[in-house]
Amino acid sequence: MKYYEFKFTMQPTSSDLQDVLSAVLGEAGFDSFVPTVDGNNPLLAYIKVAEFDEKNLASALRSFPVANVEISYTMTEAEDKDWNKLWEENYFQPLVVDGRCVVYGTMHKDVPTAEYNIIINPKMSFGTGHHATTSQMLSEILKTDVRGFEVLDMGCGTSILAILAKMCGAAHCVAIDNDEWCVDNSIENIALNGVENIDVELGDANVLKEKGPFDLVLANINRNILLADMGAYTQVMKSGAQIFMSGFYEEDVPVLKEEALRQNLHLVRVHSLNRWACAVFEKV
Repeated sequence: MKYYEFKFTMQPTSSDLQDVLSAVLGEAGFDSFVPTVDGNNPLLAYIKVAEFDEKNLASALRSFPVANVEISYTMTEAEDKDWNKLWEENYFQPLVVDGRCVVYGTMHKDVPTAEYNIIINPKMSFGTGHHATTSQMLSEILKTDVRGFEVLDMGCGTSILAILAKMCGAAHCVAIDNDEWCVDNSIENIALNGVENIDVELGDANVLKEKGPFDLVLANINRNILLADMGAYTQVMKSGAQIFMSGFYEEDVPVLKEEALRQNLHLVRVHSLNRWACAVFEKV
């Protein structure tokens, strides 16, 4: 599958502003990002050639929610890259979540031992755990007793969430993404971590009709997809099941809560990190 690689430069710049830009680009169809720790280098963003629309990109950049930020970019057709090297260059240390889970790559040495150690080779997939949305989702899984659960990971990316859920005792996970890169990378990461009973599929919410019911749904996607597909998720949830959602900002919580109420989901808790929110809802 052919991708365009964009290098976005921002003035002023920071890692938080790169996070905001990633979310804005996600609304325009970009699905993979390589940020930098301090935000001083360009943000690399990737979009399928077949899905790129210059007008959509221009509209997305005009809607950038932070004032007085200049954004420029260059575009090339993406070549095959050493994604592990890119990750190593951008994320120097393994990630530790709640002191219980360590996320690292095969290039890392002297990795600290934790209750759960997860190896992720990101390739073209988003979901190393370093982004605020993913780390919050990992934290929610660690707080929840998922033993024996049937789990759905929508927009699975690297399948890091499904992998942790399985390590924490879930009986079976279904991981779904509409990007074949993510499907291939998920299969590799699942094998790297030696976990079983995770089924990875290519698709979107339309493939859910014959699946479930699930005790837990994990949906780290973006606001628009969550709003559009929440009903499909609810249909495959057991009564009393929970859904963890992330991939949106604090200010998006009210509109998501409104849609959740229409789907007989009530808000259990919500928290945020660097303006990125994570919400837990329960099916009535």
